[in-house]
Amino acid sequence: MSVQYSSDELMDYDEVMERFDVVLGLEVHVELGTRSKMWCGCSTEFGGEPNTHTCPVCLGLPGSLPVVNKKAVESAIRIGLSLGCEIAPWCRFARKQYFYPDMPKNYQISQYDEPIAFDGLVELEVDGTGYEVPIERAHMEEDAGKSLHVGGATGRIQGSDHSLMDYNRAGVPLVEIVTKPIRGTGTKGPQVARAYMAHLRDMVRALGVSQGRMEQGQLRCDANVSLMPKGTTELGTRTETKNVNSLRSVEAALQYEICRQGAVLAGGGRVKQETRMWNEAGGFTTAGRSKEQAEDYRYFPEPDLVPIAPSREWIEQLRAGLPEMPAVKRARLQSEWSFSDLEMRDVNGTEGALDLIESTVAAGCAPAAARKWWLTELARAANERGVLLEDLPIAPAQVAEVQRLVEAGTINDKLARTVLEAVLAGEGSPERIVEERGLAVVSDEGALSAAVDAAIEANPDVAEKIRGGKTQAAGALIGAVMKRMGGRADARRVRELIIAKLS
Repeated sequence: MSVQYSSDELMDYDEVMERFDVVLGLEVHVELGTRSKMWCGCSTEFGGEPNTHTCPVCLGLPGSLPVVNKKAVESAIRIGLSLGCEIAPWCRFARKQYFYPDMPKNYQISQYDEPIAFDGLVELEVDGTGYEVPIERAHMEEDAGKSLHVGGATGRIQGSDHSLMDYNRAGVPLVEIVTKPIRGTGTKGPQVARAYMAHLRDMVRALGVSQGRMEQGQLRCDANVSLMPKGTTELGTRTETKNVNSLRSVEAALQYEICRQGAVLAGGGRVKQETRMWNEAGGFTTAGRSKEQAEDYRYFPEPDLVPIAPSREWIEQLRAGLPEMPAVKRARLQSEWSFSDLEMRDVNGTEGALDLIESTVAAGCAPAAARKWWLTELARAANERGVLLEDLPIAPAQVAEVQRLVEAGTINDKLARTVLEAVLAGEGSPERIVEERGLAVVSDEGALSAAVDAAIEANPDVAEKIRGGKTQAAGALIGAVMKRMGGRADARRVRELIIAKLS
């Protein structure tokens, strides 16, 4: 597939920052992890055959009536509480009128002027500086289906022969989290947006309301941005980049739009209020449709659903059951593990690593060792396979078992890498792999001594340096011994033997 390129004129990012103030707005859709859909009993399982998780309700057939999913309401309240929101004592659903082929009813059941949660605040830290993201609302709604474009080279509508509709996702419960205008981020606006998305992903995972897997559309962002000339107070015209589904893309799409809008305004043009699409391969946005206003959707109360009125007792019960929030957890674990800021930054920057390291430590592994294996060998394996760390076929308990074998002297670090590769290949438990492959470190002193003698004889110049007091040269002989023994030697003991023989 050839990469497309943008014809947009862009202003240098630093120049934009000198001339304009950036205002952001983020609308994030969280796909809830309920077993059934928002209004019916159909499965929400990802990846089923097209149109197999459907019924008259989620297909919008005449005469079918929706029924509210209580678990989805509970999840929405827990999300709202975690965002510091007020929970409405009474709210209701509305019909949002618009036509898309993947919206079977030609309207979406959502919430409009009476959301279940409102007026929250998220506090973030980016590069040591604190930022606040004010939350306008978090409301419940249903997801649309999915369009499949057939016949083209890219899977997109451009160049396709025809389109097919898969309604398996139609009616899946969503919570949409909408910020108020985010100001005062300076040059860090795109990074703040990325940090906010990471916060929401970690939050919904901690709550257990969603897996937050952006690559599966379970967490996606509509990223709004506008520019105001320095010294002015009137908000500029915004654009909305739709359905951005990775942390890196949220940051990149906003930075691109900032530079594009800066060039438009500096050239005397006007920014058009519209939706835009993010081109992942090319790294640019393209125009979509003109952006609707609220009145264009012709909202009115949903006549087939009764209002929601959560009791104070239920709300406080849910508040009391909230888990430790991600920022608090990260700070606690960094202290418990004695990780430096740099070490913890690497952990936080690798998706899924924190929870995997925590589980590995809980299985008896030292934090530093757990961090080493997950961020080196296993991160490399995940990258080669094109999957997330958590999708690797290895459990934290198995990683802890590998480290126990290292600490017991059964294997060394080099052999441990071989064991990890074998676990990933499905060969069984680490202990079984060591036994069946014969990977245990050689502990026979006679065999080690003979290998050391052979290495000394084959490298007389190195041996002479060691005899002269340059013990750091022993590394070359250790390497020769390890090669001779297929890596199955204790490097520390080999060094001791070399020094003893040549001193």
